[in-house]
This record gives sequence, C-alpha cells and structure tokens, in this order.
Amino acid sequence: MNYQLALYKIIEYWYQIFMEKYTVKTHTLTVGMEIGPDMVNITGQIMGWMSPSPVRNGTLHVFVVGSTGSVTTIEFEPGVVDDLKRSITDLAPPGQVYAHEQAWHDGNGHSHVQAALMGPSLTLPVLEGKLILGTWQQVVIINHDNSPRTRKIQLTLAGI
Repeated sequence: MNYQLALYKIIEYWYQIFMEKYTVKTHTLTVGMEIGPDMVNITGQIMGWMSPSPVRNGTLHVFVVGSTGSVTTIEFEPGVVDDLKRSITDLAPPGQVYAHEQAWHDGNGHSHVQAALMGPSLTLPVLEGKLILGTWQQVVIINHDNSPRTRKIQLTLAGI
C-alpha cells in the first residue's frame, strides 16, 4: 500500500468514527432586561435547551447579539451581583466624556465600553451531556445600555 492510499484510509476511518457523529445545534434565547448594568441568570434556560441534545461531549458557545451586551460566569447571588455591577460602573462610568456620545448624542458611550471590556461571548465545555460549571457558577448575561433591551443570545452546541 502506498503512502497516499494509507493516508486516505486513515482519513476515511477518522471521518467514519468522528464526523458522522459530529452534531451542531443552534438556538436563540430572548431575554427582556432592565437599564444597565442589569444581569440575568440564563443557566437554567441553557440546560433546559441542551437536555434533549444528542451531543454528549463538545462545547457550548454563548454569544450576546449587540454591542451593549455581554456574558460571563459568576456566582449569581445578590452580593456578587452588586459587586460586579459596581465594578463595571467604576471601570466605565456614565457621565464621563465619550467620543461615541459626541458623535451620536445617545448617552450610552459607557455602555459600549463596559460591554467591550466584559466581552460578548463565552465557550463552555460539555461532558457526558452536561454543561461543566463549578458548584456556584452560573452563566449570566448583562445589559449595559442606558435603556431596557430585549437581548438575543445565540447558543451553538457542537460535538459528538
């Protein structure tokens, strides 16, 4: 057997074992949120959506659509939530001069900066069909905008 044929057989075997089982599943969550910084725990919604999935091992990608929203993990209890809200506001406080506000006059320059610092996406491991999180760790989305928003969260579950 020549080298090229052997390589082809290896690739074919790999494809049969892994790629035929590879699954990608997507879903969009919609969450109403108050003036920012406002946080909503979406862990239960994510797990509920994942439970009937054929994906046993892989990753879940969570993406907040919009430039004034973000996602992270925290212990979702009132003290930590208040601490994070205060810290976010300290990092990019409203009332400062932001070039965005000079251009658009919408008063939410701080919202864009806060969201950019926190980040719009998160990738989490999935093992044996379960989302891997610490005992006190939850997935939360944050609205940073100076008005209430309905946030869309795109979920992408991929694996075997």
